Amino acid sequence: MQKTFYSNGKLLLSGEYAILDGAVGLAVPTKYGQTLQVTETSSGVLEWESFDENGSVWFECTLGLENLEEISTSDKSISITLIQLLNEAKAQNSSFLDNGSGIKVETKLSFPRVWGLGTSSTLINNIAQWAQVDAYRLLQKAFGGSGYDIACAKHNVPVLYQLIDGIPKVDEIPFDPPYKDSLYFVYLNQKQSSKEAISNYRNQSFDKDLLLSNISTLTKSMVEAESLHVLESLMIEHEATLSKVLGLVPIKVQLFSDYPGAIKSLGAWGGDFILATGDEKEMDYFKSKGYHTIISYTEMVIAQ
Repeated sequence: MQKTFYSNGKLLLSGEYAILDGAVGLAVPTKYGQTLQVTETSSGVLEWESFDENGSVWFECTLGLENLEEISTSDKSISITLIQLLNEAKAQNSSFLDNGSGIKVETKLSFPRVWGLGTSSTLINNIAQWAQVDAYRLLQKAFGGSGYDIACAKHNVPVLYQLIDGIPKVDEIPFDPPYKDSLYFVYLNQKQSSKEAISNYRNQSFDKDLLLSNISTLTKSMVEAESLHVLESLMIEHEATLSKVLGLVPIKVQLFSDYPGAIKSLGAWGGDFILATGDEKEMDYFKSKGYHTIISYTEMVIAQ
């Protein structure tokens, strides 16, 4: 018997950092994601193999089925995290992994892990589907975080995401801007540590209520923006608002001060992808500076 599960990758277009404290964020699911395939075997153990976008194994381990003890692994730290996830899923559903004959699991990414599109969140949502448990709860117990990435994993359209008293509120929205052909995602050649970025945010002193109100208003305005010019001004305002809170210089000022279009960080500042406005020819600017991973909005984001 074989089962296959799939989850979408994620990008947060607005609300980074503040979404942790209850601001409304605009999140989009990506066409890139991860599958998890489960096959029953007679091995008596749980065999796990994780494949990257090129079909190469980047992690593998063997676990005992009875108590999920590690028998062998290619990476101790990853296997510890995996065991933690599986144990938490089992705590939520005691019949999960109740199979003494053996299980083979294969996960397959369709994007490079360094892109930061959700290697962990897609895995968590896939395990939650497999175990028939709550993915948001599984995330909270295992890693923490806002959970917007789980919303993207589950939904095939853009969403407005908000934590209200710690409970996710997810609204699917028809975000399909007429100027989407002028939106591009540029990878900054380095994966940012979300944990470090969040820690820096937590260490800042600021008026939280004012920030949440400002960011939520900007998010809603971005969704309603009818022209590229309006969106660009909102992107710049969003960057300026967070710049004050984080005590960090906006990425455009740091790296791309002479670029004619607007630039906005996504997720953790300083790494992963940025959102840039412009046309295909203007993307040569980023290539000239060594940033060659440039993906158009329509190529990246799942259509309505």
